[in-house]
Amino acid sequence: MPRTRVLQPGLLLTRPEPAARRFAARLARPGLGIVISPVLRIEPRPHDRAAIDAARGLVFTSVHGVRAAGAGRGRPAICVGPATAKAARKAGFAVTVGPGDAQGMLGLLGDLGPGWLHPHGAHLAQRLPVPGVVVYDQIAQPLTAEAVALLAGPAPVVLPLFSPRSAALVAAAVGRPRAALWVAPISARTAAAWQAPQERMVVAPSPDAAGVAAAVETLLGTEQSP
Repeated sequence: MPRTRVLQPGLLLTRPEPAARRFAARLARPGLGIVISPVLRIEPRPHDRAAIDAARGLVFTSVHGVRAAGAGRGRPAICVGPATAKAARKAGFAVTVGPGDAQGMLGLLGDLGPGWLHPHGAHLAQRLPVPGVVVYDQIAQPLTAEAVALLAGPAPVVLPLFSPRSAALVAAAVGRPRAALWVAPISARTAAAWQAPQERMVVAPSPDAAGVAAAVETLLGTEQSP
């Protein structure tokens, strides 16, 4: 019997701006409806800027941490992945690029010695063996009306998930939608945090935006058998 294509899936991006816009541009294609509805809002937190300025080196697990750190002045920085490394280089740090996730960074942090600091958010996916300072908060946000409408429609919805916390927040927000959910978590830990129904799941082959994009492409290339 001939195979029957499902309705054109929609793509729901729930990561903060402007990262969601960059990811949308990466995946844009004719006929693909993309809805951006961040479930986290990044908000700066008061912190000890002098301690960051005095640090011998910095560990960055997000672009938001880089933005809060100010000028690098040639100091070393160990960055979780390529996007964070790009921001740190632009700020003037001498960058070492990690494998894409905080868990994978642990092997780079064992022999740093004193004077290193980790500027991070109020919610940590992985605590690192480096003194930390909270420089921003990740405040939960409800889904937009456009996102709710997409989830109530007849077509599948592809959901890229970029952290365990965002996976848990999105799972709680979507409830039991009409749309079939095709989930693309960035890691096994993020997949484990997803506690909602799904029709399909493809875990990213690497724990970074490129890996999530590859998982999304895999989901978008699938067909449903009759």
